[in-house]
Amino acid sequence: MRSVGVEEELLLVSADSGEPQAVSGAVLASVGEDEELEKELQEEQLETGTRPRTQMVDLAVEVRRWRGAASQRARAVGAEVAALATSPLAVDPSLSPGERYRRMAQEYGLTAQEQLTCGLHVHVGVESDEEGVAVLDRIRPWLAPLLAMSANSPFWQGEDSGYASYRNRVWGRWPSAGPVEVFGSAGKYRERVRSMIGTGALLDEGMIYFDARLARNYPTVEVRVADVCLDARDTVLLAALVRALVETAARQWRADEPPAPVDVGLLRLAAWRAGRSGLSGELVHPVTFEPAPAESVVGALLDHTAPALSDAGDLALAKEGVEDLFRRGNGAAAQRAVFEETGGDLSAVVAEAVRRTVA
Repeated sequence: MRSVGVEEELLLVSADSGEPQAVSGAVLASVGEDEELEKELQEEQLETGTRPRTQMVDLAVEVRRWRGAASQRARAVGAEVAALATSPLAVDPSLSPGERYRRMAQEYGLTAQEQLTCGLHVHVGVESDEEGVAVLDRIRPWLAPLLAMSANSPFWQGEDSGYASYRNRVWGRWPSAGPVEVFGSAGKYRERVRSMIGTGALLDEGMIYFDARLARNYPTVEVRVADVCLDARDTVLLAALVRALVETAARQWRADEPPAPVDVGLLRLAAWRAGRSGLSGELVHPVTFEPAPAESVVGALLDHTAPALSDAGDLALAKEGVEDLFRRGNGAAAQRAVFEETGGDLSAVVAEAVRRTVA
């Protein structure tokens, strides 16, 4: 069974006002060697990471464990952590110290300065780069539904953006971000990466911000399209679905089934619609590329991955998780519900997110 691990980026906020707090340095100063907490681009955020797991119940324990550890460390310096993909309240982010981050700020200007976004990265083990690229080629149409399910960033700088995932729009300002074409082989993937870095528009391979890529430091495919999920249950659900997508794609490759020749322009439109609508409206169907209800699109994802989910023992978890997600709504729906219930109190939105992050 393939291993799976997740990285979650979390927002550091004031315990009183809910405003983002630039305290990652203070939080990380007290972190032990056995704690998987790291800094990110801005001082208002932290990243957690699980170890590779094969059982979803073990992954769920780790996700909650590291959210709890991050919360404890933040509270020690008078802050809280919130699994929010963007800050509902206005913020002027503070760049984390380090030469690489300084270079990013110099090279990318306002794009780097305003880039306070929190995503979910799912790593799934692959046997080789060749298998990994074959997987990347075949999962392309199925990434937008993951974005819709995870959408958790409706507010930006104190305003409703009109999007379920505005993080996706902000993240897309990086020069290499978004969907990509079919590569065909590991050699062509590496050649493309070298060519992109060779333009001078990217600092290094770490700035290959494809929606899904080969991980630099692990033998994994890394799917990066999702917002950080407000509810830890949804993190585990997405991890199960991503692992099943990877396994399904690998089986197709071994059976000599070619990847769908979907144009990158269509993939970008599907991602835009997923970020705009979340689960509250129509999405672009990953097979027909025509409008379809969100329930139909997510149902197609379940059908597509059902054999792999079943073989991993995750089919019931995935079905129940999807039903639960549609019943209570994703993070964007939860945030907007609190906003409406409190008469537009964004501090209350953050407070509820803090509670749900470690619930």
